[in-house]
Parts: sequence; structure tokens; C-alpha cells
Amino acid sequence: MMEGKENKMKSNKRIEKISKFIRLLFKRKIVVIGVIGVVFFTLLAILAPILSPYDPNKVDFAAYLTKPSMEHLLGTDMHGRDVFSRIIYGTRVSLIIGLLAVVIACAIGSVLGMVAGYFGGIIDDIITRFTEAIRAIPQIILAMALTAVFGGGIRNIAIILGISNVAAYIRMMRGQVYSVKEADYIMASKLQGVSNLGIMFKHILPNAISPIIVLMTQQVGGTILAESGLSFLGLGISAPTASWGTMVSEGRNFLLDNPVISLAPGICVALLVICLNMFGDGIRDALDPRLRGEL
Repeated sequence: MMEGKENKMKSNKRIEKISKFIRLLFKRKIVVIGVIGVVFFTLLAILAPILSPYDPNKVDFAAYLTKPSMEHLLGTDMHGRDVFSRIIYGTRVSLIIGLLAVVIACAIGSVLGMVAGYFGGIIDDIITRFTEAIRAIPQIILAMALTAVFGGGIRNIAIILGISNVAAYIRMMRGQVYSVKEADYIMASKLQGVSNLGIMFKHILPNAISPIIVLMTQQVGGTILAESGLSFLGLGISAPTASWGTMVSEGRNFLLDNPVISLAPGICVALLVICLNMFGDGIRDALDPRLRGEL
């Protein structure tokens, strides 16, 4: 009986925490707009094969640079490809790269930061110097250099942008570990004989994950912007794969003939990044008690 009551109380507390998080997340209207925008672009990416009226890579020279019409809502590009279809599939590419890169950066950076903060000493010094070396190089320059070595493509770009973002997670996790590793419950776990690995992943990580989640949500937008920049420079996603950055680059020479080719994907990049940043701000406000005046 007592065990059942305890489980019920824990379940109720969990539900209460979730409902409080959702209430705080949607407290500001601007965050609601950001969430709606993120959901819209996500659905666009998932439903791309259904929503796209044409094959995004189908070449039709007879439809060279046609103006927006009922047949082609945003017109066609210099290869006769439907711009609207390519924008829809470009959403999928941008979100996949943005999410994959952030997950890779978080996984590598969190582990290295946790190891550095927990063990300290020479291990901390080596990882800290590695972090400083990465931070000394601007992200876009580092990404360009790695892309020139390893090539483009969705997988390579996601890995490259993940590596270029890893320093932020190392610094964040290292600082969080330093703030909690001397806590009483950590000392009690050591006295009970819990291994270092168990302490790091069962006790330290859950108590340091909130700022990492906030950082992840805020970096997705920046990563998508970086991917678009690389594709615009010809170092990211290569033709014929639909990418917003590539579309902006290809269409800049035809601004007088059909400006939509460049303007539409450029606007999509701006809208998605703004919505993701607003969503990230909402996550930060909901997870950080200091912003709510609770500390």
C-alpha cells in the first residue's frame, strides 16, 4: 500500500512539473509564435513528399525561369525545377542538418566537459586547451576548412558543424560539473562505492542537463544559418539536392528574371532561425528558476 502511494505521489509530482513547464513555456505570446513556426516547418519537412507538387530535382528546360503561376506557385529556376517544391525539400535538409549537428556537438561536448570537470588535473588542462584552440577559430572558418578536407553532403556537413560547435558544450558542462560535484549527494554516492562512471551519468548529468537543453535549442538556428552560408559559398550541400543556401546562391544571378528563386529560400532561412531562437528563449525561461525570480 505504502509503495503504491509513493509511486502515485511521484507520478503526480512528475505531471505537475510537466504542466508547470508547459505553462511557463507558453507564458509569452512571442514564444507561442516561435513554437507555431517551428511546428509548421517541421510538418513541412515531414510531409514533403505529400505537399510537394513536383519532383524537386526534375529538370525541365521548357519551363526555364517561368514566373509564379497556378502551375508553379513560385515559378521555376534556371533548370526548370519547381521552386516551391525545392523550398519544401530544403526545409527537410536544413532541419536534419541542424538537429544532427547539435546532437553530435552535445554528445561529444557533454562527455568531454563532464570528464574535465569531474577528474580535473591534467585531464582538465588537456580538454580545456583543446576547447580554447577550437574557440580561437571562427566557426564558419573552421567549418569551411573541414568541408574542404572532408567534402560536403548532409552527413559530412552535420558532423563538421557538430565539431565546430563542440566547445560551447564542453565549457557549459564543465562549469555545471564544478558546481555540483562537491554536493552532499555526490559524496554520499562515493561513500556507497558507486563508480565514477555511475556518479557522472546517474547523478551529475541529470542535475546539469537543463542548461545543456537550453543551449541545444538555441544553437539549432545558428547551425542552420551556418549550413546555409556554407551552401551559399558552394561548400555545403551540392546540386541537385535542394538546400536553401544553394538556392539563394543559384538564384542571385537571376534576380531580375525571377527574384523569388533567391528571396523565398532566404526568407525561409530567416523565419526558421527566428522561430527557433524564440523557442529557445522560451525553453530557457521555463527551465531557469533565476529568470522566474525563484532564486
